Amino acid sequence: MTTATQTRRIAFTAQLEPMLGSTFQPTGFPDLGAATFSRPLPGGRDQRCLIVESTQSMANRLEATGWDGAANRPIDAFQGLPYIEVVSSDGHYLTSSRTEAHRLFSAYIRDAIWENASGDSVLLDKLGIHADTPLDYPAMAKAIVALDPLSLLHGVFFAGQSKAKKTRAAWPAQPRITRAVSAVIEAHDIREVASGGRKADSVRHSLGEESGETGGTAEGYGSVPFHRMEYTAGTITASFVVDTQLIASYGLPEPTTKLLETLALWEIRQLLDGGLRLRTACDLALIDGSLTSRTGHTLPTVEELEGELRSAISGSSTSLGEGKAITVQWSLQKAAK
Repeated sequence: MTTATQTRRIAFTAQLEPMLGSTFQPTGFPDLGAATFSRPLPGGRDQRCLIVESTQSMANRLEATGWDGAANRPIDAFQGLPYIEVVSSDGHYLTSSRTEAHRLFSAYIRDAIWENASGDSVLLDKLGIHADTPLDYPAMAKAIVALDPLSLLHGVFFAGQSKAKKTRAAWPAQPRITRAVSAVIEAHDIREVASGGRKADSVRHSLGEESGETGGTAEGYGSVPFHRMEYTAGTITASFVVDTQLIASYGLPEPTTKLLETLALWEIRQLLDGGLRLRTACDLALIDGSLTSRTGHTLPTVEELEGELRSAISGSSTSLGEGKAITVQWSLQKAAK
């Protein structure tokens, strides 16, 4: 087996099982449905498999472990880490770099008023992006850590227009910050479970839609049968990889590099311990004793990792800007100007 030193990765594999019954509902894609595939096995055989949760969805779920959705703020263990908070013109919370699909490059951040300038202009200045100038990824990483270190951990694509729209500054380059922690859940040796149900209407037994009456199924009336496809599997496997080589390549101070690695491990542990209720019909749990490392690492407990986080955040204070929310203001009217 390749050693951890050679790979410069931290990799874990965990076996999962449904909390309710034996079936589960995988993620679905438009015009595709479940993402099924075949993988080769020894002896020339193929095994039917599917993606239960994609890498992009798992990135969002890992990031969500550090967010308090009820309070619209980071959890206490993440105090001291900066992030962008977007508020309305009257000061009400709207969104943040921790919850937006594009993180730091969210349209709400780009079009917000930030330091008396547009978010786009501020980002360009802080990232040091200029026309006819090579991209300096270590310098950009340093700037991103001071804005929101989780955007550096989970990736962000600054896909700005090369020619400015009237409401935005021009982006002469479009740097992509690669995701440093990746995860996926796959099901192997799958079987279809076809089932269905019926939405019942005890009032309107006969709709008479053929006669032109209003109040039909399009308006929500009537009894409507439906089908659904779920699956069983021989094994359900969650895989996690932390790219420590990528994190080290940014040349950040050692405490900040350690902070990013610890954040990744904390999110993995929290996700596994907290349960994986991905959907109503896809509630998974870690099988006791099934967590293994492909690179010789161990995954500490949440309590141990939180202690390491406190130490790493304290040691990285000079890299983390003000270490709190950077509040910017967005309104549709201002964004359109």
